[in-house]
Amino acid sequence: MPTNILRERNRNVSADNALQRRRAAKPQDRRILICAGSVKIRAQLLDTPTADRFWQALPLHSTAETWGQAIHFETPVESGRERNARLLAESGDIVFWVEDDRVVIAFGPTPISRPGELRLPRPCNLWARALDDVRVLKAVRPGEKVSVTPAED
Repeated sequence: MPTNILRERNRNVSADNALQRRRAAKPQDRRILICAGSVKIRAQLLDTPTADRFWQALPLHSTAETWGQAIHFETPVESGRERNARLLAESGDIVFWVEDDRVVIAFGPTPISRPGELRLPRPCNLWARALDDVRVLKAVRPGEKVSVTPAED
């Protein structure tokens, strides 16, 4: 059999195996790597329907936008608002803005924040928590490429 066909078969089997391993992962084993420009942060997915949708959709690629001391980016993921959706975030929360299909990561006050809070644009689904200091996201500029991938252990 020609080598190029064998290589293609192996590539497809490897991709299928990786997808199966991701689907079988327990919530506590689901970690992601978010790269925005030159900045990288790791995050732990929570046990929520939105987190499940993100885990199945990986890898994701988008473009960063900034909003006060927050970055956000569009995703192809869709999810309804969950019961625990929140309007206020804590540093390190990674949320999904349901109405705009966007991930929002606030590391400081947004333009609509009141003193001492991180206010989101609308109630958002909390689906992950950063394992690293999210203040490094201050270095991200609008238009920089963003990727979200499963974290390598």
